[in-house]
Amino acid sequence: MNLLHRMKNLAVVFVLLAVLGQTCGSGSNLALFGKASQSSTYYGASPQRAIDGNTEGTYGKGSCSCTRRQTNPWWRVDLGKTYKIDTVTITNRKDCCSGRLNGAEIHIGDTLVASGNANPRCAVIRSIGPRKSKTFKCNGMEGRYVNIVIPRKRRYQYLTLCEVEVTGTASEETDEYACN
Repeated sequence: MNLLHRMKNLAVVFVLLAVLGQTCGSGSNLALFGKASQSSTYYGASPQRAIDGNTEGTYGKGSCSCTRRQTNPWWRVDLGKTYKIDTVTITNRKDCCSGRLNGAEIHIGDTLVASGNANPRCAVIRSIGPRKSKTFKCNGMEGRYVNIVIPRKRRYQYLTLCEVEVTGTASEETDEYACN
């Protein structure tokens, strides 16, 4: 791709962000600018689907991420820099299997020890009904990585996320005007 083409693509992205009000300030979805990964991938249900801005919730429509059935499945977004995380909002599947998220944990921090699952815990997901989104308050916990993990208490689980939204502000150590 030549430089002129890349510049046109960037210009389109910036215009869309301005029109949609998507900036990196407080209240905006920081996850949209992140890089997602997960412990495994179930038949093309890539981790990036959970931060694509689409809260559709029907797995077959290609908007949800999903791991293979395994022990201790996890999903993570790398925000690129450390932020004070205010909230994490998770959208569950609407077609089936909503109970799979019950007992999952949200972790936030700056380490990748245990794939990021060793970071401090923000919340435990008791339940999110089908066709529902739920917001968890993290009260300014600092971190670059936001992980969602189903702990080893349950064996052989799928982890399916149809959208993950993260709000917060730049920590004092990061440039508050940069997303990444």
